[in-house]
Amino acid sequence: MEKIVSAFHLNTVRKKTLLLSKLVGGIIVLFYLFTSELPTNRSFAFLIWFILMAAVITSIDHLLGRLISKPLNEINREAERMARLDLTARCQIKSNDEFGRLSQNLNTMSANLQDTLQKLECANIQLEKDMQKERLLQAQRKELTDNLSHQMKTPLGLIRAYAEGLIDEVDDTKKQQYIHAILSAEDRINRMLVSLLDLSAMEAGSAELLDETFDFIELAETSAGRLLLDTPDRDYRFTYQLPDHPVFIQADPKRMEQVLDNLFENAGKNVQKKGEIRLTISCTEKELLFSLYNQCCPIPDEDLPKIWSKFYRGQNTAGSGSGLGLAIVAQVLCLYQAPYGVQNLDNGVEFYFSFPFLT
Repeated sequence: MEKIVSAFHLNTVRKKTLLLSKLVGGIIVLFYLFTSELPTNRSFAFLIWFILMAAVITSIDHLLGRLISKPLNEINREAERMARLDLTARCQIKSNDEFGRLSQNLNTMSANLQDTLQKLECANIQLEKDMQKERLLQAQRKELTDNLSHQMKTPLGLIRAYAEGLIDEVDDTKKQQYIHAILSAEDRINRMLVSLLDLSAMEAGSAELLDETFDFIELAETSAGRLLLDTPDRDYRFTYQLPDHPVFIQADPKRMEQVLDNLFENAGKNVQKKGEIRLTISCTEKELLFSLYNQCCPIPDEDLPKIWSKFYRGQNTAGSGSGLGLAIVAQVLCLYQAPYGVQNLDNGVEFYFSFPFLT
């Protein structure tokens, strides 16, 4: 029964045209019977029949245009836009026949193609980023290998020279000096490797960061006292201006201690004799401002951006550090998105950064 009922549903173009042709045939027969019964001459009856037939043909042409020509033209127009890869094209035919289903399938195909092309474009962008990252990593590995081999050459040469000296040396005092020099060079290599591994972990994003609340002023006083005040052979003045109340921040205390230790150590190595190191910490409404002034020769302006690089050593750099301290400072502060920098002042250099504190 359902099949019989569905056969009368006009859900295909064939059924619609078949019904229309039968309807036209019936109308023609009715018109003929109607005009043949008119009480007039044949010429007048033929004229009326002709007029009625013209009206029927015009109506049929209009109906066929709506049923077939118009949908075909729209489908063809939108298909041409899709062929030009204009995947925003959409057919607006909503009929329940083949044209409607074809329109819906074209729209689905266009949407699927658009989604596929967008995914492909995203994949290409990600591939390009991965390739750029790989090229950058290769360049960094080469740079790291070159710098590390250069930095290791001096302590390894010292170890070899003093080890060879121990073979023929008979003076116990000189032997102790040689051994002390070898241990010092070994310690320098070890500190360099530990710092390098730590820095690489931070750059790769694999370093763990604790989230603790602590008093930054207390940490700064402890670090400055250990590295600047408690140095027996210091030949400089250390002055400071700190808030008279605790300033609590939320961060990894060990990482922030690294920042302070490296800045204080850098200042202690590069300060001129009888010069001044001045620590200043102040607070705005939301941030603490850290400033460490070091009385020394100014850094050339073209070298200021380079001092945060690994193994960088300027003309005025003193000491025998690993060359990684300021790079670690920059990396830690970058992890917390804390603004930092360095600038030349009168008779010295100032390192600074800001950090949000808890209110």
